[in-house]
Parts: sequence; structure tokens; C-alpha cells
Amino acid sequence: MEEDSDVGDDAVERKKTAAAGLMWKAPAAMVLVQLIITGLTLLSKVVISNGMFIFALHAYRSAFGTMCILPLALFYERGKWKEMNWRALGWIFLNSCIGYAVPTCLNYYGLRDTTPSYAVIFLNIIPLITFVLSLVLRMETLRFGTATGSLKIVGILLAVGGTMLVSFYKGKALHLWGSILQHRNEQVHVANHHVRGTILLLGSSFTFACWYPIQSMVNKVYPHRYWSSMATCFLGGLQTTLIGIIRRRERNTWKLGWDLQLLTIVYTGALATAVRYNLESWVVSKRGPVYPPMFIPLITVFTVVLGSILLGDAITIGRLDPSWCSNRNYRALCFSLGQIKRAAQKVNSVNGGSGRR
Repeated sequence: MEEDSDVGDDAVERKKTAAAGLMWKAPAAMVLVQLIITGLTLLSKVVISNGMFIFALHAYRSAFGTMCILPLALFYERGKWKEMNWRALGWIFLNSCIGYAVPTCLNYYGLRDTTPSYAVIFLNIIPLITFVLSLVLRMETLRFGTATGSLKIVGILLAVGGTMLVSFYKGKALHLWGSILQHRNEQVHVANHHVRGTILLLGSSFTFACWYPIQSMVNKVYPHRYWSSMATCFLGGLQTTLIGIIRRRERNTWKLGWDLQLLTIVYTGALATAVRYNLESWVVSKRGPVYPPMFIPLITVFTVVLGSILLGDAITIGRLDPSWCSNRNYRALCFSLGQIKRAAQKVNSVNGGSGRR
């Protein structure tokens, strides 16, 4: 009996240690993802404005990302590819199209017509879309009468309000410092089709929000994140390659040199594709589809500051206000999640105590 109690205590301690590690690992992973996306946005803006074919950028990015994930899949999930059946492949194909290829290309085209600090603002509506989809698909529950449910609603409305504010109001420009890349003669074209870019960015945010619930289904039917991430990159790149070849077959369109284009492809393939999608897949499996989008408002702050320093984008009052709203959204939703976690821990402790008795 004493040995059984010791084993039970050890199991409880291991669970507590794992839970404590998850408390900081999941937020740290998502903050790292937001920094990666910020670098991706700035580099992509430069190479796209310099004339790089968008479908070629996405195709090379996907190919390099696939090559980066493949060794991890072979090492950590050796032989697990045999468990991929037609149902899992169907969900992965849907994920690669709706959740990867389409939103990325729409975002590239919207970024070409606008600026990085403007484009990332529209990522703030992803939590709202993801939350609505999760409610419709019954992956989340909303308790209107509780403080947690009210905080979720307030946080999401702040994010959407900030997005609408920056869409219709810019305010005075603040010239705080000079740019770095422009002084190095890296020409960044001024946006000419602002309305078209706004529509494309809205479409990108909606389709990207679909990735989270679809990824939850992928995790259920095929819970091997390295192989699923690799298959997503491969299939998404294959789709854009075929479309790109149909649109442009000139060799110069697909030619790469030892310049910023190659650096952007290596960065987007290794970090923005391989590392990012693996981290997000892991967080979705641990915390659910609503958790990762809550960190997206941090991209607004990172991009507004770095875009002004590196590319010379003007910081306007209209963009500072949505950044403030985004941070309020972030704090409100994180507090909401903390309340949910503490309530769950209390329930588990009560159930565990009653079980021991």
C-alpha cells in the first residue's frame, strides 16, 4: 500500500512539473512566433517591392521549409508516416490550401499594395474569426454571465475596434528617426492600391483563421506534428508552384541570386515556415485553437517600431491607438485564460482529494 501511494505521489509531482513547464513554454513559444512573423513581414515587403514573383517566393519558401522539417520528422517520428491514411491526408491537404497557401499569397499581395505596419493590423481580427469558428464548431464555450466570458468578448472587440480605427483614420505622422535599409539604397515602393490591398488582407486574415480549427482536426486524426507540418508545407508549395508556372514560365521569374531574395527564402523557409508551424501546432495541441491567435496583437507593436526603423514607415497616431487596443486585448485575454486555468486546477484538486479519500 505504501508503494502504491509513493507511485501515486510521484505521478502527481510529475504532472505538476509538466503543468508548470507548460505555463511558460507555451507563451514563450508564441512570443517567439510573433517575432518570426515580424521579420517575415519586413523582409517580404522589401523583396516583393523589388519585383520578386509572389508565387515563386511562396514555392521556394515551402520547398526550403519542407527540407528543414524532414530531418526532424525522420529523427523524432521515425516510421510514423505509415500511419497517415487517406482521411488524415485529406485534412492535411485542406489545411495546406486554406490555412497555408491561400492566406500566405493573399497576405503577400496585400503587403505589396500597402505597408508592413498597416498589413499586420489586420492580423488582429484573426482571434475574433477563430473564436467564432470555434464556437460554431463547438470547440469553445462562451459563458456570458461570467467574468471570463465578458473578458473574452471585450478583448476581441478591442482588437476589432483597433483594426477598424486604423483602416479609416491615420492621424499625424511622427518622424522619430531615419530608416536603415533605405539609406542603403534598398528601394521600397510606395503603396498605390490601398483599397485593393485592404480587401486582400481581410481575405488573408479570414483564411488564416481557418488554419487553427483545421489544425485541431489534423492533430486528432494524425497527431504527429513533424510529418503533418512537412506534408502541409510540401502540398502548399506544390499548389502555388503549379499556379505560378501557369501564370509565368519565364526563367528569370524563378531565378535566384545571392542577394536579399535568397536570404528571405532561407529565413521564411527555416523560421517562418518550419519553426513557426511546428511551434503553433504544438501550442494548438496543448492549449487549443483559440490560444495562439491571442498573441497576434504583439506583431503590431513589433512591426510598427521595426518597420519605422528599418524601412522608414511613418508612425501615425492612428496606428498607435490600435497598438494600445491590441495590448489591452492581449492582457484581457491572457487574464481570461488564467482564470480558466485556475478554475480547472481547483476542480482537479477537489476531484483528486475526493478520490484519495
